[in-house]
Amino acid sequence: MRQRFKVMVITALTLSLSAFGAAAQDELNVVSWDGAYVKSQILGFIRPYEDETGTRVNVIQYTGGIEEIRRQVRAWNVKWDVVDLELFDAIRACEEGLLEPIDPDSLPAAPDGTPATEDFISVSLTPCGVGNVVGSTVVSYSREQFEEGPKTLEDFFDLKQFPGRRGLRRSPQGNLEWALVADGVSRDNVYDVLSTEAGVDRAFNVLNRIKPYIEWWEEGEEAVRLLETGQVVMSSVYSGRVDDAVQRGEPLEIVWDHQVWFYDVWGIPRHGRNTERAMDFLKYATSTESLAAQARYIPYGPVRQSSLALLEPELRKRLPTSEQNLKTAIELDAHWWSKNLDRIAPRFERWAERPVMVPKALPR
Repeated sequence: MRQRFKVMVITALTLSLSAFGAAAQDELNVVSWDGAYVKSQILGFIRPYEDETGTRVNVIQYTGGIEEIRRQVRAWNVKWDVVDLELFDAIRACEEGLLEPIDPDSLPAAPDGTPATEDFISVSLTPCGVGNVVGSTVVSYSREQFEEGPKTLEDFFDLKQFPGRRGLRRSPQGNLEWALVADGVSRDNVYDVLSTEAGVDRAFNVLNRIKPYIEWWEEGEEAVRLLETGQVVMSSVYSGRVDDAVQRGEPLEIVWDHQVWFYDVWGIPRHGRNTERAMDFLKYATSTESLAAQARYIPYGPVRQSSLALLEPELRKRLPTSEQNLKTAIELDAHWWSKNLDRIAPRFERWAERPVMVPKALPR
């Protein structure tokens, strides 16, 4: 009798674990950003994917970087199935062996049959990542703060003509490029200058001018909130977040001068339990229709030509990739940052932590 009871318990436990495993396989943990951006993904293709497949997608928000992916993969305890990464982070993670390789030929073709490898912007396809959007960091301000607002990137660094606090992302990417351009470096020479220690010093010296007035943000929604509440008079912010705020009635404006545009890509951490389902989601999320649907909820440039062709002309004008908005744009060099981030990021953090005095010549 005791032996029979033991067998029944083991059988019940086995069935429970099997049911748990099946349930786990019917779920995906998709990691992305916050605010209007993740909303565009949820409404653009995540909910449709759930409806079509019966898979529940748990959306987890983060602030970027690959440290958590590194921890999970090295411990073989992977809880994140698909991650939305900045391109330079995707390159770093791939080189460290943290992401699954992805065959671009396996991606869905465009509706007219054009292979994915010809339809995607080539840079957005990497050995371990598939692009989703071309995003943009711009300067934004509230019309309520100025009678005549800033027009150029240099105005962001001009505390005399435009006094008040500034919002900046707590990250060297984009900030160092802007500092050099504001100091007279042409956008085509920014990375040549940053490749020297003297160039990095020069960028930090420019940032020192406004450091006493900086409010740091880490999530895109924070940047918008700083502007909405008047905590800053202008801020670096993702262009799509500004557009979303404007749709809500906020009096925000974008300064497109020297916008910094960049790619986001999807990656799949290695050693996961749901790799096959994660790949299925990735293909769905980067289909022509999905990328076009996302752009209708947030105006970032889709990385497929066939997706761009589906967008209305008025919407195309609001994209960072429109001809008008690209005139002075800086392309974030993802390969440069993938090689130099570990060298520059610690210095940036030490600099950000170091207190500074407000110069007497400036308003307090």
